[in-house]
Formats: sequence, structure tokens, C-alpha cells
Amino acid sequence: MILGSGELGKEFVISAQRLGCHCIAVDHYSNAPAMQVAHDFEVINMQNSLELKDVVQKHLPDIIVPEVEAIDTETLEVFEKNKIQVVPTAYATHLTMNRDAIRDLAAEKLKLRTAKYAYAENMEELQKAAHHIGYPLVIKPVMSSSGKGQSKVENESQLKKAWEYAKKGRGDRVKVIVEEFINFYGEITLLTIKQKKGKTLFCPPIGHVQEGGDYRESWQPFDLPEAHLKKAKKMAKAVTDALGGSGLFGVEFFLTKKEVIFSELSPRPHDTGMVTLISQNLSEFDLHLRAILGLPIPKIECLSASASAVILAKKEGTPIRYSGIDKALETKDTDIRIFNKPVAYPNRRMGVALALGKSIKSARKKALEAAGQVKIHFKK
Repeated sequence: MILGSGELGKEFVISAQRLGCHCIAVDHYSNAPAMQVAHDFEVINMQNSLELKDVVQKHLPDIIVPEVEAIDTETLEVFEKNKIQVVPTAYATHLTMNRDAIRDLAAEKLKLRTAKYAYAENMEELQKAAHHIGYPLVIKPVMSSSGKGQSKVENESQLKKAWEYAKKGRGDRVKVIVEEFINFYGEITLLTIKQKKGKTLFCPPIGHVQEGGDYRESWQPFDLPEAHLKKAKKMAKAVTDALGGSGLFGVEFFLTKKEVIFSELSPRPHDTGMVTLISQNLSEFDLHLRAILGLPIPKIECLSASASAVILAKKEGTPIRYSGIDKALETKDTDIRIFNKPVAYPNRRMGVALALGKSIKSARKKALEAAGQVKIHFKK
């Protein structure tokens, strides 16, 4: 059972069905991407404990795979006590779906290098936290995904607007994390695979560009000093070991010339990892499934310099049609994934362009050009 049926859930369901798994896709709206390829689907409020219990009782899944943050994580603990496998664990899901919990684990318990941070639950606390951290700073809701509700704040006059935006982030907690702005030269996602049997594995690092905290481009491999890669792997292993269970984790880091700084962690395939649909012998979705099922992963290989670029909606509307896919696919070693979301709204990810290149520069150029060719229209 997949809780959350967006584009990541869709690709995971496809991987799971290839190995004979029966999949039930769950989300809060009908006709979500993963529902279109799953055997069964359910539409519920995943933050409602009773609805969540009812749907699990109806289908009696062997494995529950959370794909989004907006889930009643305490109910997942009940399922786990009843011998249902929760991926990676109910404890890990609870911690990582709350930025304060995972940040406290990383910084306070594991002593990993993180940005300086503080929390706020109202405007007065936000002002105090901002004064303590100093400007510029970043404000994020503690419960969110894909950069929803995140803002960079340059001065005190921008605090109120950032607070109001953060409150619109996913989840039901009116609490934000106030974080120092790191002057980094790059951000990476280190896909980290905890196996049921065998050592922790890593994919080649993935570089990415974000706007407003949301992924726009990613590429693999990201070139960084070997010492920094070794440090990132050590930190990723430490935090995933503390969380336990099995599966793929997307561990994010900021890179400066002198430091590797832990940023965030997702206990599931990562949006920036969609580049692995073209870059690797096994995609992040294949790897997540194999780790969950305890199947062998003999080799992870990056096949070529690769890149992804998102296809964004510019306005709200439905039903949707697309043009320009033919033009995008004219270029060699380029591919398109349309997520087939039923409704568009400004800056919603509707698809992704994938490209191989002789270099990262050429792959990124091809992916961006392909994404730009695809246009979104609304049927009259």
C-alpha cells in the first residue's frame, strides 16, 4: 500500500508491479498519478486516523510505503505493532516527516554539522528566532515537502509574509524552523540504500537546483572532492542507521569550499532522483523496492552524464492536454515523463524531461530545452 500517489509513487508502483507486487495507491484526491497504474486505489484523508485504519483493515497490506509527509504517523506505529512492515519504520517516518524531529536527531544526538537553527510557533517567537539566527535566513514549515512554504528572508520586513506562506505548507502543524542561510556552491542529494541484508549502499551524488525550495533541475554525477564525498557518506550512514529499517533515503547536503553540511532527509525516493530514470542501471524506485523486499543489489552504476528538468504549469486549469512532446523527443538521448495529474496550478510539476550527454553541461542543456518544448493547454 502506497500512502501518497504522486509522480514518485507512480514510478515506484511501476517498479513494484514488474516484480509481481499487488499495489494499492492511496491519496486525498482521485485519479492521482499512482492510482492510474496501481491494481486498486482509495481516496481518503491520510491525516485522519480512523480513515487510515479503515483502509488498511480493508486491504490488509503486507507492506505500507509512505510517499508524502501528510500522514498520521502515530497510526503507522499501530500498524507496525500488528506486524505490518512500515517503510522504512514507523519511527523513521514520524521523525523525517517533521523537520524539527529529524534536525534535532542530526544536530543534537548525532552531532552532525547542520545550519544554525531555531523554532517558532507564532510571530513573536519568529522575530526572536530571526534575531538570534541573523539575516539572511530561511523559514520552512516543520511539516512539508518539495519546498512548500519555504522562503528566504533578507530582513525583518519580510518576516510576516514568510510566516503566512509557511502556514500554507503541507501538514497540520503551525510551526516553522528558522535556519541560517548557507552560502553554498552546490547542493547534493546522496541516495542512500539501507538493505535488509548487506551493507549500506550509495548512488553517485546528484546535484540539483531549487527555486523557492522546490526542485527544478538535477544532474548526475555531481563532481565534488573525494574527501567531501566520504564525509557525506559517513553522515548519511550515521543518520539512516539511527532511523533503522530498510529502503532508500534521499539525504541532502549543502557544500561549501570547506564543509559538507547536513540539510534534510526523506525516507523514500527523492524528487531530484528522478534523473536516475535515465542515468542508472537501476532507478531509485527499483532500488527502494529491492531494499524493502530484501532482494540483492549487486551493482549500482551511473551509465552516463545525465540530467533532468521539470515541466511546470503556469496557471490553474483542467482538463489538460500537452503539445511539443514530439519536438522534445527529436533530440537523441532525450525522454519525457508526463505525470498525468488531473489538475494544474501555478508551478505544479506536471512532468519531467530526461537527457543523457557527453558532459553534465550538455545533458543539462538538452534536458532544459526538452522541458521547454512541452506546453500545457486546457481543453475547452
